[in-house]
Amino acid sequence: MSGVLQVKGRILVGPDDVRDELWVVDGRISYEPPVGARDVRTVEGWALPGLVDAHCHVGLGAHGPVDQDIAEKQALTDREAGALLIRDAGSPSDTRWVDDRDDLPKIIRAGRHIARTRRYIRGYAHEIEPEDLVAHVAREARRGDGWVKLVGDWIDRDLGDLAPSWPREAVEAAIAEAHRLGARVTAHCFAENSLQDLVEAGIDCIEHATGLTDDLIPLFAERGVAIVPTLVNIATFPKLAEGGESKFPRWSAHMRRLHARRYDTVRNAYDAGIPVFVGTDAGGTLPHGLVAAEVEELVTAGIPATQALSATTWGARRWLGRPGLDEGAPADLVVYETDPRADVRVLAAPRRIVLNGRVVS
Repeated sequence: MSGVLQVKGRILVGPDDVRDELWVVDGRISYEPPVGARDVRTVEGWALPGLVDAHCHVGLGAHGPVDQDIAEKQALTDREAGALLIRDAGSPSDTRWVDDRDDLPKIIRAGRHIARTRRYIRGYAHEIEPEDLVAHVAREARRGDGWVKLVGDWIDRDLGDLAPSWPREAVEAAIAEAHRLGARVTAHCFAENSLQDLVEAGIDCIEHATGLTDDLIPLFAERGVAIVPTLVNIATFPKLAEGGESKFPRWSAHMRRLHARRYDTVRNAYDAGIPVFVGTDAGGTLPHGLVAAEVEELVTAGIPATQALSATTWGARRWLGRPGLDEGAPADLVVYETDPRADVRVLAAPRRIVLNGRVVS
């Protein structure tokens, strides 16, 4: 037996399950010391499961799909930040080639965004009308990895403000079809007035969720609908509002209000028991590699540090149906100098990154 890795120090298998060491044999985790091991490499520190970015866009640039070499750089940037599992919340690029690379993060795809005609960023989405929604959801459910991404609201230029993209009966039928095909559904939502219909139609997750008001929180909690706040993206709202103020003053004022209450929105959701997960919205115009910054934003919003860590590690992996630091699981882990439960800012400085059992950084 050769090429064995030993990780020593504090192994954070769970928030309250801390062990002294683990072994990596043939790319997989073991808590039993291997017999007859030679050429053992040792890494020391505080180990977490590979971080999860649950809202990320590999293969997406400011104007739509990007070349493979740029997509590769995006994925490598996320890897160097410790994000070893990505839920790609909509991409117009075919990134299946990533699955053949054991040096790149694992991706759970939601297919391509599905938006209303002329109601999203040009080049990003299938732009369709409600009568075609079920067919496109079925198509993306088959292309993805168990998720479908809708654009739930966007600016209505005639109204001059955010407005729902779909009539209720259309999303009810589309979500039912996705569930029939074994896929979960998530939706981009900034505003308040798209949320109730989507949740009552059976949606599984809401991205951004800046419009989540106190009267809607009990509905989310009762239905178990998760949110991925992407606070590092919501930080851009004031700049967006400034850019659109002359043409769409109502929309600009709305975006500023959503931004101003963003931390209260997230804290109130967490306090009510709504599942909250880490996502950066990297891709498009936002840079990759921001997962540590998003965890810090959740803590700033009032989520306890250990729960903010869970939102990018133990809890996030469980939600996505992927293993953590379990016996026999692929060895995807990040090692830090100090205890990230004491200060989540340590996530910004990984000491070692292990992917598929190999030290890659």
